[in-house]
Amino acid sequence: MVGAADRLGIEPQMVVQEMGWDEDADSGVRASAEERTGRPLLEEGADGVMDVVLLWWRDADGDLVDTLVDAIGSLAESGVIWVLTPKTGREGYVEPSDIAEAVTTAGLAQTASISVAENWVGIRLVSPRAGKARR
Repeated sequence: MVGAADRLGIEPQMVVQEMGWDEDADSGVRASAEERTGRPLLEEGADGVMDVVLLWWRDADGDLVDTLVDAIGSLAESGVIWVLTPKTGREGYVEPSDIAEAVTTAGLAQTASISVAENWVGIRLVSPRAGKARR
């Protein structure tokens, strides 16, 4: 069975930071990421360069642009941000247009949208500079 870490492209030894955690975050996604990397998820504000940022985001969480800009600051050149948001009809659901606007304003590009858990969808974001670095 394909786990959340597989769907999120998380590989062994990657450095994964988690932002926006709350009690409603899916523990299976978190456990899958930790199992795959062999290390605990780093908390918000952790120092270092991140390969992946898992950003749990809900409608009432504030300014997504500011949070994305914060996440970009610690992201590796080829790193990925996954915005994990409640699925349609779930508490905290965020309109896709609101996410798309924030992504563009933050200078990122959306590359995929997948189901990562029963109640959560993941939106994969990359920096346009990451594509240029892979010539």
